[in-house]
Amino acid sequence: MVTTKIAKKTEKKSNLSLPIYSIEGKEQKTIELPKEVFDVAENKSLLTQAIRVYLVNQRQGNVKIKTRSEVIGSTKKIYRQKGTGKARHGAIKAPIFVGGGVAHGPKQKDYTLKFNKKEKKIALFGALTIKLKEKKIFGLEEKALTMKPKTKVVVNFLNELKLKGKNNLMIMRKMEKNNLVLAMRNISNMSFVDVSSLNPYMILKSSSLIFVENALEVFKSKIK
Repeated sequence: MVTTKIAKKTEKKSNLSLPIYSIEGKEQKTIELPKEVFDVAENKSLLTQAIRVYLVNQRQGNVKIKTRSEVIGSTKKIYRQKGTGKARHGAIKAPIFVGGGVAHGPKQKDYTLKFNKKEKKIALFGALTIKLKEKKIFGLEEKALTMKPKTKVVVNFLNELKLKGKNNLMIMRKMEKNNLVLAMRNISNMSFVDVSSLNPYMILKSSSLIFVENALEVFKSKIK
């Protein structure tokens, strides 16, 4: 009699826990992250498109010149048509004269690219998933917002997490002037943003992400 053993498939559970640290760099607790945000399929083409759209939309097309019809000035003929020995001219606003209009110059142009709202959300969650897999996401307890506004305290925090000298991004619930912001603003390679303005370009460009604890609650409304 031949017996066959059926191997049971064991599903690997993704590690969606995030340690929350105090401003002294000590781990206080661990929270569970929503899998709808931090455990989604990676779509490289969509991430590429999201970054391209973001960078292109930073381009300003506000360069503008004035043509001879837009320049303020007299329309009177500057001298008689014949008998002067000079070329015929009708107005001082011609491009050939100083202060006149410009011929064939640049005009205002809108370089804005549109990005589907649903695709934007998928790209954002995909970038966060990549950073979590790389173990480059950290949590900071909410009490840090009311810390003493001392830069040295934040520097010590980065030292404890071995993040000093790296391109770190602090993510807060909303952009406001608080003691944490005052303490961070003099640190090189340290930037901060509110969670609503977070985008894939900022995430992938940064070496590490540091979420203030209450900022993670905003993602609950983004899941729907």
